[in-house]
Amino acid sequence: MNFVATTFPAWRLLLILYTGLLAGCAVGPDFQRPPPPAAEGYTAQEQPAQTVTAENELGTAQRFIAGAAPDAAWWHAFGSPELDALIERALQSSPTLEAAQATLRQAQHLYEAHAGATQLPQVNATAGAQRQQVNNIAAGQTGGERTYSLYHAGVGVSYNLDLFGGNRRALEALAARAEYQRFQHEGARLTLAANVVTTAVIQAQLAAQIEASTASLAAQEAQIEITRQRFALGAAARNDVLALQTLVEQTRAGIPALQTEHDRLTHLLAVLAGQPPGAAGMPAFTLADFTLPSELPVSLPSELARRRPDIQAAEALLRAANAEYGTAVSRLYPQITLSADAASQALTSAGLFGSGTLVWGLAGQLTQPLFHGGLRDEARAAQAGFDAAAAHYRETVLQALRNVADVLRALDNDARILAAQAAASNAAQESLALVQQQYELGAASYLQLLIARQQFQQTRRELIAAQARRLTDTAALYQAMGGGWLPAEPVGLTGKEASR
Repeated sequence: MNFVATTFPAWRLLLILYTGLLAGCAVGPDFQRPPPPAAEGYTAQEQPAQTVTAENELGTAQRFIAGAAPDAAWWHAFGSPELDALIERALQSSPTLEAAQATLRQAQHLYEAHAGATQLPQVNATAGAQRQQVNNIAAGQTGGERTYSLYHAGVGVSYNLDLFGGNRRALEALAARAEYQRFQHEGARLTLAANVVTTAVIQAQLAAQIEASTASLAAQEAQIEITRQRFALGAAARNDVLALQTLVEQTRAGIPALQTEHDRLTHLLAVLAGQPPGAAGMPAFTLADFTLPSELPVSLPSELARRRPDIQAAEALLRAANAEYGTAVSRLYPQITLSADAASQALTSAGLFGSGTLVWGLAGQLTQPLFHGGLRDEARAAQAGFDAAAAHYRETVLQALRNVADVLRALDNDARILAAQAAASNAAQESLALVQQQYELGAASYLQLLIARQQFQQTRRELIAAQARRLTDTAALYQAMGGGWLPAEPVGLTGKEASR
């Protein structure tokens, strides 16, 4: 048998290795973006085109615009410049947002650090000196001991070929983690804005209830004075005075409780805006400050999954789990590392970089795991982590759909409640006026007047609460729709990779 000897230049070996690097595939499945929800609507019953109307300044009908998305600054729809200014202040000064932004920057820098450590060759410069003594006799030479100094300076380069994509999968996981923090930040912005709107509306509700209770107390105090005079003249019974006195004190006791809750919400608004509770210049809202939006955007379920920050955050965690599974699988495959060193060595520092001082070396190392009992279990654990992330994603989508369904039904039902409460309040007001006239003419008893007055006060408080609920329902819908932010391009992924 004859053999033909051939030469194989080193540059060809390097070219093959470089081609293998470019063609190397990342092990583990490529991430496939979950399909959007197949549901066409949010509720079992057909959603009405608009809510009912009521004879009230906050009782106008609201039309649902299917397929529409909220504006970026959706809170402007409430028509309150004070609310707009407060939310802008909160978005700029909130410690919660500041912490979320810092966490996002941390995740982005971790991604950049790992990218720099794995995608580019690592280059290190070395310099050193040593004093050394050798025994020539031990080496079979004459001359006894010899002492000398050795100086060296050089550069070393190393690179992991990452033929099976372990580093790329780890980088993909870090990019997904950074995406998760970005969506967490967007979710914090959305929650903050919604909390400011809701708190401002409830503060306005309490202010209206305090005003109504104060007016009722003044009227009752005037009435009890008249009743006392009538009792002194023998035209009223002692029981009439005591009954009215009880009503007056109950009304009086209710006002401080309402004021306490009003003050608590004022302090909360200040903190949401990044201010101390006692900060000056905080607005005091009334229901008259708000306009009920006449049109409400209702995104399709398929669009909702691409808009809500919590769903996008769950998807980012799913992408990270997929990449981490690929990283675990890559550890089962060979790892190839190339390194090169070039240095100058001399017996004196002045002799460095002179002729005849150059030393160099090239090395390549392939490591193939043969027996590592834990590697396959690591891959199985990563697979289980992906399954858990997938289940969490599905749960997040279902909860988001439920959230929207709840808000849509609340909007419709609370509009009906407001219509009924407005009609009840108007009827109670007319009834009170009629009984008051009858009482003055002696055609109605004082007990009938007290009952009419209590009914009017109760319906007035319930009307105020119904007005506030319509406003908070509207804010809840904007929040459920994911606000008005626009998704940015994922960290480290562009084009086709970002759409997978």
